[in-house]
Amino acid sequence: MRLTIAAVGHGRGTPEAALCEDFIGRARALGRQAGVTQIALEEVPLSKLRESRARRAEEGERLARRIPQGAHVLLLDPRGANMTSEIFAEQLAGLRDAATRDLAFVIGGPDGLDPQALGAAGSLAFGAQTWPHLLVRAMLCEQIYRGLTILCRHPYHRA
Repeated sequence: MRLTIAAVGHGRGTPEAALCEDFIGRARALGRQAGVTQIALEEVPLSKLRESRARRAEEGERLARRIPQGAHVLLLDPRGANMTSEIFAEQLAGLRDAATRDLAFVIGGPDGLDPQALGAAGSLAFGAQTWPHLLVRAMLCEQIYRGLTILCRHPYHRA
C-alpha cells in the first residue's frame, strides 16, 4: 500500500517540516515490513483568491490532482472520527489487507476543505480542538509511524 499526505501550504524550513521528515523517514524504514511500500508528502500552494468558498474550491482542486486515482481518502477534519493509535493501526492494517493500493490523507488550508472538490471521503480528527495545519502534518506523520510500529510490534508504542 502506498501512503500520500496531501496538504495545503508549504512547510519548508519549519520545525514542523523537520518533524515530518523525521517521522516519514522512520515510517519508510518500517514500511515494507508492515506492507507500506511508499510514503509521500505532497504540498499545494495556498489560494490567493479573496472569497473563502473560492479559496477552498481552488485548494480542493489542487489537492485532488495530487491524490492517486482510486485512492482511499481520509480528510483531516475536527469533526472526523477520533480514534486511539491502536484503532488507527487496525484501520491501516484493514485497508492493507483489503488490497487497498493507495491511501491518501488530506489536510486543507486555513479555510478548511471543500468536500465537493474531493468527492466522498472518510475523515479523521486529532480531537475537537483546532490545530495549526503544519502541526497537524507532524502529528499525522507521527501517528503513521506509530501505527506501523504497532503493526510490526516495535517497542516505540508502549501503551
